[in-house]
Amino acid sequence: MTTESRRLDGNAAGGRLADVFAFDATVVQTRCGACGTRAPLGQYHVYADAPGMVVRCPGCENVVLRMAQTPGHTWLDMGGAITLDITE
Repeated sequence: MTTESRRLDGNAAGGRLADVFAFDATVVQTRCGACGTRAPLGQYHVYADAPGMVVRCPGCENVVLRMAQTPGHTWLDMGGAITLDITE
């Protein structure tokens, strides 16, 4: 299976992120820490066919966000994002 055949757009992350954030995360302007690409999270590349979910930059494929859920816990690593611009 190729990487492209596994890839979803960032909207696929919306359901899981709704469990964590009180806003629609797919419209949040996100800036990649590696290349500086700035785009709504819904335009990022999501790989959700593993125990966790990986969100990658559409510009450079850097890992921007990782999320895993275990019984009673949600693990969220956003180390690859410089900023999230949450417009009210």
